[in-house]
This record gives sequence, C-alpha cells and structure tokens, in this order.
Amino acid sequence: MTFSHPEIDRLAGILAEAAQAEIMPRFKTLADGDVRHKTSVFDPVTEADEAAERSIAAGLRAHFPGALVVGEEATAADPSLLDRLADAPLAFVVDPIDGTRNFVAGLPLFGTMAAAIVRGAVVAGVIHDPVCRDSAWALKGQGAWLSREGRPPLRLHVAAPAPLARMEAIAGTHYLPEPLRTTVLTNLPKLGSATWLRCAAHEYRMAAAGFCHVLFFNRLMPWDHAAGWLLHQEAGGYSARFDGSPYAPRHTSGGLICAPDRASWQAVRDGLMGE
Repeated sequence: MTFSHPEIDRLAGILAEAAQAEIMPRFKTLADGDVRHKTSVFDPVTEADEAAERSIAAGLRAHFPGALVVGEEATAADPSLLDRLADAPLAFVVDPIDGTRNFVAGLPLFGTMAAAIVRGAVVAGVIHDPVCRDSAWALKGQGAWLSREGRPPLRLHVAAPAPLARMEAIAGTHYLPEPLRTTVLTNLPKLGSATWLRCAAHEYRMAAAGFCHVLFFNRLMPWDHAAGWLLHQEAGGYSARFDGSPYAPRHTSGGLICAPDRASWQAVRDGLMGE
C-alpha cells in the first residue's frame, strides 16, 4: 500500500482539528488536577493529551477504516498494541502532544505527531505545530515539506555537512544508561553546540529544515520518532541506531543518531560515544 497526497492532507487535517479543538483551549489553563505522571516526573500526561488522542483516533478510524491506531496514551493502558505494529496492513502511531512538559509549563514548544506504517515500514508522517498552525510532512520517496496557511508548500532540506567542531546538535541524554551517559556528556563539547528542546516534534522539524546538524536520542518509542525519522530521511538526511543498524518503528531502544550524511553520522558516533 502507498500513501497519497490526499491521504497525507487528510492526516494533517485530523491533527490540526484536534489541536485547535482539544489542545489550544487548554494551553495555559490547566488546573492541578489536569496533570498526572505516568512512569516518572519526566513523563506527564494531561487532559489535553487524552482528549486530543481520542479526537485523532476517532478521525483516523473514520477516514481509514480497519487501520490499527497506536496512541501513546492508549498504549500506556494496553502495551500489547505495540506488538501489532510490525504486521498491521495499515497502522498509525500517534503522539497527541509531544513536549507535554513544555505544554504544562506554558511554553509554546510542543507538537502533534502521527505516522502511517504499512507492515512495519513508515510510509508517511506529519508533525503539526498547534501554536503556529503549520505542518511538516513527508511521504516515502516524495520528499519532506512544510505546509503553511495561504502559502505554497516549502521543500525541506537537511543542513550541509560540517566538521564535528562546527556541528550544532540536539542531544537528549537523560535516558542513557551509565556509563554511556557520562561518556556522552563528557564528549558533547567536541561539537560546536548542543542543546535539548524537550520536544522531539520540533527537534525533528529543525533538523529537517537545516537549522541543526545532529539529533541524538536514546529511547525510541514509535510515536516520538516514526514521523520525524521519515521527515529527516526525506529531507536528505542519514540516520542509524548506535550500532549502525537501520531504524524501524518496532525499535524502542538502541538509540538513534540523525545527521546530514553517513560520514557525519560516523563522526558524531565516534566523537560522542568514543572513550
């Protein structure tokens, strides 16, 4: 099965409608009882996450009958949903609010993401910005694009390769096990700069648009990475897990480095993870 332009438009529309109906009205209006924590203080969930996921799931089921919908919040209640991804004829992984900690803090740096997966392969992805009301999207083999209201789509391209000392990186290190975490933190100054936005949605958008060279992740839940990984690939980038193997949405560990090309990936891998 292939995913078409009308279908990616429909997917983007479903995300945008949920964002405007369920997310933005709750932004900066959350009460104490509207925020809970799942596995740790680093993993909050809000009424907005749950309401948006319900809206997105309903829209997907209406427009794509029979598709498997694997939402972050639904999977927290039923982890077996992840086991069905690899063989599903059509599945969608959904992150209703990526960057929930920023959302809770009143920071306008969060996104809504969904990827279409056909028998384990990512074929389409959308990252919607509810604040700016635009969507970055990719179709397998057809490039990565930014759609903005009233303007033609803008083709996205990753940054040109650069020496390690001039690379700008976004590096999430808090899920790394020791002693690897200490090794990476010690080596980060080898890069030109390193930061972390607490929001993979915007981190992938930045990399796909050429505003940073490197993304460095450890935990790989599919709703956090499938859409962004395809966006980066279709923008011309190269990515692989820490051991050099290709990423697949079935992976939940093993890390991921995204870079402009393979040589850049190797330089980052050696520079950050070498002793």
